[in-house]
Amino acid sequence: MENSLRLVPSKQPAKASISDTANSFGLHDTLIYGPRNLTDEIKSTNPLQARLENWDETQRNLKLTMHRNIYGLHAPVRQLMERKIVSYNPHMPAMPRSNIHLDILEGRDETLDVADLFSSEPYPTTDIHSEMERKLRM
Repeated sequence: MENSLRLVPSKQPAKASISDTANSFGLHDTLIYGPRNLTDEIKSTNPLQARLENWDETQRNLKLTMHRNIYGLHAPVRQLMERKIVSYNPHMPAMPRSNIHLDILEGRDETLDVADLFSSEPYPTTDIHSEMERKLRM
């Protein structure tokens, strides 16, 4: 079926270059592909920047690979299972959110980040009942 006869445009990839989304006149076709995302076009291709952005994930994967080589397959599976269990953190809406368990498992309990000092969470309120009513839309 031709694109011009469709009522709803087909699903397009989320990241596409201008040449991929160009129409017959060579311009970006906003009606089919949506508005242009200039951040993807301007984004630097510096390999050091990409490596720094993925630093934490790379270090986690390296540690899991080392533990697999030393202790066997069960060690990284157990660590990933423990992280998944403690990452589920239900909390009261009026209380500040913290996940010290996950910080300990990932080894971040002894480090101090900017987010630790300048937290954007407001101070806890003393009216827990109204916060629960707001959360449950009562």
